[in-house]
Amino acid sequence: MGVIIHAMKRIGYLLIFLGALMSVFQPARAQSDAPLALVMTADGPIMPPMYEYIKRGVETAERENAEVLIIQLNTPGGSILTMLEIIKEIRSSDVPVVVYVAPRNAIAGSAGAMITMSGHASAMAPETSIGASSPISSSGEDLPTTEEKKAMEITKAAIRPFVEPRGKDALALAESMIDEAKAATANEALKAKLIDFVADDVDDLLNSLDGFTVQMSDGPRALETSNARTEPLDMSFIEQFLMLLTDPNIAFLLIAIGVQAVLIEISSPGGWVAGFIGVVCLTLATYGLGVLPVNYFGFIFIATAFVLFILDIKAPTHGALTAAGVASFIVGALVLFNSPGTPQFQRVSVPLVIATGLSLGALFFGILLFALRALRAPVSVGVESFAGKIGTVRSWDEASGQVQLESELWSAESVNESDKIGKGDKVEVVEVSGIRLKVKKK
Repeated sequence: MGVIIHAMKRIGYLLIFLGALMSVFQPARAQSDAPLALVMTADGPIMPPMYEYIKRGVETAERENAEVLIIQLNTPGGSILTMLEIIKEIRSSDVPVVVYVAPRNAIAGSAGAMITMSGHASAMAPETSIGASSPISSSGEDLPTTEEKKAMEITKAAIRPFVEPRGKDALALAESMIDEAKAATANEALKAKLIDFVADDVDDLLNSLDGFTVQMSDGPRALETSNARTEPLDMSFIEQFLMLLTDPNIAFLLIAIGVQAVLIEISSPGGWVAGFIGVVCLTLATYGLGVLPVNYFGFIFIATAFVLFILDIKAPTHGALTAAGVASFIVGALVLFNSPGTPQFQRVSVPLVIATGLSLGALFFGILLFALRALRAPVSVGVESFAGKIGTVRSWDEASGQVQLESELWSAESVNESDKIGKGDKVEVVEVSGIRLKVKKK
């Protein structure tokens, strides 16, 4: 009986503990019942990694049944094809997508303006701007007249379905951004009804969105965001890494390091480290070059530069070819990345190019000096290098004997008959005759 009472007491204690535990976690469970607002931060050029990030955000929002997906956007623009893929992803989302140009001083330039307009709702922070959306070629240059007109018409057609409902002023402003590269402030865009709100921050935006009706593919939907809990969705490591590779400065450095490492491997075969580093750097650079607007004609100058560097080492010209190689390298890099018409954010830093070119030139010039010094230095290997070295006499009989030179025992004879040489004396090698040393007393 006592055992039963004791067991019942334990059960009672356990129930009390579970009740207390449930009361502790009750607020957290209540909070989790609040609508979810997933917040993404799309900061940087519109490139394929950005598309993958936004696609993952849409999928996550749908999976977690979020009330709204907010894309906080700050971009100078980017690829038109990537822009169209992002717009397609936004418009097909089952969760309302709000594109929010923020923080202050952020821009939604070029392709970013089109993405902002494509949101089910759109907003901008104060002191932000939107527009300048005239299309350019994949190499960053202005399009020929016919191609330019086609690209403009396609771009206007892509945004017209979701800008027309906003009214004539919104459509006129959007089309002028494409036809005339016009830009607008947040207040100007709001006045034309191109955007829905001007909000100071995400909390302010959620307050503005509460009760706002958005048009989804299945019909109108009223948003409930007054008590929404925000949850950030940051870029993954891979997405950040791929975005880094689309930086023209990083792509340029990878090319410079990669080509140099491969040349080192070719000139001194047998070691695998330089070759491995070179191949990895060039492979990573290839990804960046595949999405950046580059002029591949610049590769001719860069290849010429490294040929000149190698020639100056093989057939020394006292640095003349190295200087020409530095100039060719700098010109090649600027032609590759900084062709006329390339947007500023996709250009390589000129000081970085010059500094890298001078550093490469200094490196190869140092190799050149080392090679010249090695050519002029006296022979330091073989029997020819024995002249002037000091040995120790191990045995001696009149004018000849045996001398230990370093770790070897040599037959030797004196060049001066007047020298009185004995065991243990130090002698200097004058010359080597066959397998016999000619020495004099030190």
